[in-house]
Amino acid sequence: MTVATDALSAGRLLPAAVVGIALLVLLISRFKLNPFLGLTVSSLVVAAIAGLPMDAAVAGFAKGFGDTAAGVGTLIALGAMIGKLLADTGGADALVDTIIGRSSRRTLPWAMAVVGALIGLPMFFEIGLVLIMPVVLLVSRRSGMSLVRLGIPALAGLSAMHGLVPPHPGPLVAVNALDADLGITLGLGVLFAVPTVAIAGPLFARYAARWVDVPAPDLFEGSERDEAKARPSFAVTLATVLLPVVLMMGKALADIVAAKGNPVRSAFDFLGTPVIALLIAVIVAMITLGRGARMSGRDIAKSVEQGLPPIAGILLIVSAGGGFKQTLIDTGIGKLIAGWVSGSGLSVLLLAWLVAVLIRLATGSATVATVTASGILAPLVTTLGTGETSLLVLAIGAGSLFFSHVNDAGFWLVKGYFGLSVGQTVKTWSIMESLISVVGLALVLVADLVI
Repeated sequence: MTVATDALSAGRLLPAAVVGIALLVLLISRFKLNPFLGLTVSSLVVAAIAGLPMDAAVAGFAKGFGDTAAGVGTLIALGAMIGKLLADTGGADALVDTIIGRSSRRTLPWAMAVVGALIGLPMFFEIGLVLIMPVVLLVSRRSGMSLVRLGIPALAGLSAMHGLVPPHPGPLVAVNALDADLGITLGLGVLFAVPTVAIAGPLFARYAARWVDVPAPDLFEGSERDEAKARPSFAVTLATVLLPVVLMMGKALADIVAAKGNPVRSAFDFLGTPVIALLIAVIVAMITLGRGARMSGRDIAKSVEQGLPPIAGILLIVSAGGGFKQTLIDTGIGKLIAGWVSGSGLSVLLLAWLVAVLIRLATGSATVATVTASGILAPLVTTLGTGETSLLVLAIGAGSLFFSHVNDAGFWLVKGYFGLSVGQTVKTWSIMESLISVVGLALVLVADLVI
């Protein structure tokens, strides 16, 4: 149910938006309330202040919650299954060991960036960090190279994929909320991620290692993987990880170069549909990764099943973000903001980045920043082309990564694993995140000149 803007008091809409977002920030950052509850409560408060009837508010929130869960939840679940299989079968080890084993001392930071990006492509940031940190620490100790010199590139690869490339929750939510083309967004996200990771990773790490010089903690010494244990090969693992990316990008390219009705385009339109591409990837991974590790059918099924519980909280937060977005639409706040932006002359992409940055700084959550900014800016999509809509998704994603600090769980994970002080974590991790955000925005703005 959508209530027209003129059915509500226009003078109440802006205060409703300001109070609702401020309340969301306060509940999450000050009272440490779970973002799912914060988004739900804030949504109802926004509706009440704006004058939307409570029955309509509840119905609208439920619609937004359900639509988002249906559109994004399945994709997140399938992505989590692939990530768990990659971890349990030793596929992640195969990627890491091969890339690092073929790297010289000079190219090792670049290799770590590649490892971070490949591990980050199918996995959530926290899972990827837990997987890659033993490698970073052991390589640092054995090579004698700075922990920061090797760790920052790996973290940059993980983080850039998390913010810019589907099927991570943030980009997926933005794609769904803004009705963007997933294939185009994925292609542009990967394209932008390459220079972004290079600048915020190996290049920045040269300077960060001078500012912060710490020895690698021996957290994982003596816990190396059993070399006798079977695992899938590097080539098989890489092909499995990239399969859904290839299918979705293939769909986007086929839609551009082939006419409607062309058999090739029709095939890619089906195979490249996100849910189909990821479903195929899960089935293939069960065979290539599971059998490559000589796992039994029962063990493979168990691994797939165990990939789901850790993402339950993420699914609820993402879906509640969809409900919050629907409330902003139903009250007419989104149209009000859209009208203000169109009359201000301010770049929509820059505004999207700024909104995401502010929410990220206040809440510490990249996902909350993405879903909230997407909801606010959704009404602007009608004025944008397909390519510009994908750029809008990436601008929000870039903004959602800006300056991770003490209210972000990732900040404390990095601090603990690297054995850093709070100040050292800010000088390395927080600045790296800001570089990813700013470079990402710059690439979006440059691309906007030609798209």
